[in-house]
Parts: sequence; C-alpha cells; structure tokens
Amino acid sequence: MTNAVAHDPPPAAGNRAGRPLIVTEDALLLDDLLRLCAAAGATPEVHHGVPDHGGGWSAAPLVLVGDDAARRVRGAARRRGVVLVGRDQDDPDVWKRAVEIGADHVLMLPDGEQWLVDRIADVAEGVGRPALTVGVIGGRGGAGASTLACALAVTSARQGVRTLLVDADPLGGGLDVLLGGETAEGLRWPAFAASRGRVGGGALEESLPELHALRVLSWDRGDCVAVPPQAVRAVLAAARRRGGTVVVDLPRRLDDGVAEVLAQLDLALLVVPAELRAMAAAGRVASAVGMVVRDLRVAVRGPCAPGLDDREVARLLDLPLAGTVPLEPALTRPRATAKPPGASGRGPLARFCTAFWEQALAETGGVR
Repeated sequence: MTNAVAHDPPPAAGNRAGRPLIVTEDALLLDDLLRLCAAAGATPEVHHGVPDHGGGWSAAPLVLVGDDAARRVRGAARRRGVVLVGRDQDDPDVWKRAVEIGADHVLMLPDGEQWLVDRIADVAEGVGRPALTVGVIGGRGGAGASTLACALAVTSARQGVRTLLVDADPLGGGLDVLLGGETAEGLRWPAFAASRGRVGGGALEESLPELHALRVLSWDRGDCVAVPPQAVRAVLAAARRRGGTVVVDLPRRLDDGVAEVLAQLDLALLVVPAELRAMAAAGRVASAVGMVVRDLRVAVRGPCAPGLDDREVARLLDLPLAGTVPLEPALTRPRATAKPPGASGRGPLARFCTAFWEQALAETGGVR
C-alpha cells in the first residue's frame, strides 16, 4: 500500500468545537494563519475584533490575535489559550501588548509556524490526556516479547480501553499475523514512510486494521524494512494523542527509529527467561534501553531454572520486578485452533496482563 495519512479532515463548518478564533485585519497575516490552520486540519472562525455573538471569544479553544488587533481586544474577558501573533522580531513593546490582552504566548512568524500548527491541531483533535504507552522488549531472542505485547493489547481492548498495538520490529514477521489478521484491510508501516510534520490522530486510527477491538500498526510483506525516524516520531505522537493505551513490540536492535519510540514510552517491560544465559543477554539490552526509558521493569518468563526465581532475576538485573509471565499452554496449539494471546480473558497469561494494567493505570491515575 502506498497511501499516506497526513491530517484529520477539518471539522464541519457549523460545529464550533475545535475551531480556533482568528482576530486580525492584517490581510497578509490572515493568509498565513489560514494556511497554518489548513495544515493542521482546522477550520477557523475569523473576526476583525472581539466577536459580537455570545460565547465566540470565550468558547473558542484557541484564540489567535494578530498584533494589529491587540488594542481592539484589550477589554475582552480574560481567558486561557490566547496567542499574540506578529512578524516584527525586534518590536520591544510586543510583550507589553501581550500582557494587556492576557496572552499565554507571543509568537513571531515565520519562526513559530511549526509550534502553531501543532497547537492548532491539538485543539482541532480535542486532545486530552496522552495514552499510557508501554514498550515490550525481549532480553534475548525468543523470550516471548511479541506474545506478551499482543496479550497486553488484547487485554486492554477487552476492558473497553481505546488500544493501539504498534509493531516496531520490521523483521519480526508482523503482529497482524500473530493476531490472525494478515489479510485485514488497512495501512501498514510503509504507508507512513513519507510522513512529515504532524500526523492526524483520528485519521491514523481510522486507517489501521481493527482486530479484536483494537487497532494494529504492523508491517506488510514487502521489501520496506525501515521508516525514517521523523515519520516514526510523528506516527507515535499521533497515536498517543488519542488517549487510552499504546503497546509497542520493540526489536532488540536499537536504531534511530527505535530511539524515537523509546523516547515516548511511559514504561517498558524487559521480558527475560529465568536462565543464566538469558540474563547475561538481558543485561546488555537493559543497559542500552535504560539510557532512554525512565521506567524499565523486568517481566520474568517462567519456568525458573534451579536456584533462580523472579525476585532473584530482578535483583541481578537491578530492575523493578513487574511479575512473572507464565507459560500459556493454549499458545502452543496449531494456528488454526489457537486464539490470539490473552483473547479468552482466562488463563495465567490473561491474569498477568490484567494485574499489570490494574497496577499501571493506578500509578498513572486511571484510564487516560
């Protein structure tokens, strides 16, 4: 697939929710602001002064006041989300005018264009709390990280939480295959390789395959095995803006694209079989990942070798213990009869995932 997602569609003209308010009589400045609104997928409301109709000034999620209009809005009710926009980088009085109208920010074009596009897109999408974003990485090959990532995502979705599962390992065979959806309609990573700037969160979600009540961003079976770091950053940021949970299956190799993912994680799980050789490999992975991820925990995969238990593995790796990931006998059945990991809601793996989400959501203040 070669289609690319760039932005969410603009909101309906009759719906003020998500529509920024522009106040200016400067035709050139207005042209610039309309262009930036279009880039952010927003349809603004435009006035030369404070709107006469009730609620126009106070109801807009974002107000962009041209420097030429600062005097005309000086008596308007104070509110948050007002940005004074101008072009004269050397104007010493611009900050005084910003204080007079209660502006939160002063922005000069063209330098501040990208910041303003992001801010406009935020209000157009109705951004709330970002998604709780969890990465899963194997301490060694075959540790079961992909299985755990799928089970965590399926469990989250089963609990009614908006969930996105991201496959960050182009050489892993595709998480859509593990979920039984390799032929499902929707975009895969190569479609986003040309993404620049901001990706619309709603458009991203709608473009991806939906499997087991969650959205999946995986790889296709083509030759593309890399996506530029800036595209990875834009896509994951869009996913996080939608709220809920994002689960990322990480490869054990760390490149620039993976570094972009790691930087946006709230926490990561290092899956380590309870055996000495696996622990030696996991220690090297932990050293690399721990330089970027602020909250790295170990999930010990049983059964444990003689003389080892989950607490000892965590102690030797000097990481907090997330728990023991049990073997799931059902996952060893032939593909035709096996369900996706965690799909039944029963069994030891599902119980581990349920307990993990309960603790993680409690630590972050509930579903976001």
